[in-house]
Amino acid sequence: MNLDTGTFDVVVRAMAWEADGVMSVRLEDPAGASLPEWSPGSHIDIHLGKGIVRQYSLCGDPADKTTYRIGVLRDPATRGGSSYVHDSLRPGHVVSVSLPRNNFELLGASNYVFVAGGIGITPMLPMIAEADRSGADWELHYGGRSRESMAFVDELHAYGDRVRIVSEDREGVLDLDALLGTPRADTLVYTCGPEGLLAAVEQRGTAWADETIRLERFKPKARAEDDEPGADSSFTVRCDASDVTVEVGAEVPILDALEAAGVDVPNSCREGMCGSCETRVLAGTPDHRDFVLSSSEQESGKTMMICVSRAQSEELVLDL
Repeated sequence: MNLDTGTFDVVVRAMAWEADGVMSVRLEDPAGASLPEWSPGSHIDIHLGKGIVRQYSLCGDPADKTTYRIGVLRDPATRGGSSYVHDSLRPGHVVSVSLPRNNFELLGASNYVFVAGGIGITPMLPMIAEADRSGADWELHYGGRSRESMAFVDELHAYGDRVRIVSEDREGVLDLDALLGTPRADTLVYTCGPEGLLAAVEQRGTAWADETIRLERFKPKARAEDDEPGADSSFTVRCDASDVTVEVGAEVPILDALEAAGVDVPNSCREGMCGSCETRVLAGTPDHRDFVLSSSEQESGKTMMICVSRAQSEELVLDL
């Protein structure tokens, strides 16, 4: 383990095509040792060289202590991560990864509705396995553009009619009105996929009880018009432990301001997605703009993601 970066090395043991444009990658400790534990919903950062760091959901079996599995979709709008995995990464290569983090934790419930779109199936695989093992009542609705593009379908056949696979070219789109139009008691809804699907689920989930609709995004949600640059003001951040105070400009992220002042903060995505920069708030009121904390966690104001969130108060005091 590299204590400075919080990463450790793994070797690519195997790669396989799971669908058109989707490749699975199996990672193991180079010496065959056990890997750090993880739970359904977890992801890891993978350092792919040349400064490329990407987050991928773990989609294997948490009980398998020797292997991590991820699924990687070749993204036409790639910034280098998925194309590197598909074109350059090969079995035998060694890469650095972070400890698993879980911002999409599978909470205990009597009933679950899982909704996946495209590569959003990856975090659902260990979730449905855990729900099945626990004896909960659950169902998975998995949509995609074509059956050929939908990964891990063969694995899902083992669950029988608990899984409904809907490909747009054959059956159309998922019927979210029928699925979520009427709130269900004692039921949690987990959704992962493209932004259009997440927005549609959010819209239909407004009648559901608070925090029963749980989402994971692969990309940041588009900012509201009034959140565009120019709408923010400056404020002060005081780091309690390091005794550093910085002025954060109107268009400067807190993380950037702290790094410029010599304060080292763990971070990865810098988009409010991965949770690696979560920081405890000792005083002041955050202006949350992340996609990690739940609404109740944001309302509590106890922590914040300093890569994207700002301040509602004139000063924030952080545990740094």
